Amino acid sequence: MEMLKKYASIVMLLTVGAVMFTGCGGKTTNTGSQDGYGDGVDGVDPYGVGSTNLDDPTLVDGDMPLADIDFKNLNPVDIAFTPVYFGYNTFTIPPAEMEKVNALADLMIAEQSFLLLITGHCDERGTVEYNVSLGEYRAQAIRDILIQLGVAPERIQTLSMGEEMPADPGHNEAAWKLNRRGELSFFTR
Repeated sequence: MEMLKKYASIVMLLTVGAVMFTGCGGKTTNTGSQDGYGDGVDGVDPYGVGSTNLDDPTLVDGDMPLADIDFKNLNPVDIAFTPVYFGYNTFTIPPAEMEKVNALADLMIAEQSFLLLITGHCDERGTVEYNVSLGEYRAQAIRDILIQLGVAPERIQTLSMGEEMPADPGHNEAAWKLNRRGELSFFTR
């Protein structure tokens, strides 16, 4: 019986270790990123600011499921809105960028016919899978703040482009800083 307990303990430890090891994804994080914009992805709610529903990352508390908006059948609105920029390895919206998010919320509340597509982007560092995920978290973080500020959730859709559409094709910090962003596109029915 004592041997069985030891065996069960060893199996439990190996299982927990395997789960922790495989859950890390091999990407190192930068806690307290080099830009000073906050924590890395690990240890932070992976669905963005204010989101707590772990089954569906498009939901925040009290949300209805996000309906897929068919943007191909909508009319683009010609508004140039500066992207929301993020620090390295994080989807926390920097305090300096919150003014843009507040202005965006004001616009969306004032223009009730507008629908919004938020596209999350990353720099080239990291795996393709990691960057697609991080891009979605960045778009979701902006969406969650807009909802908290009063924008109806069914008017906002998110999409991740990962590292696939850089704003600057360079391979240095100046380019990477421009590529870590959430782009904003407006549409009407």
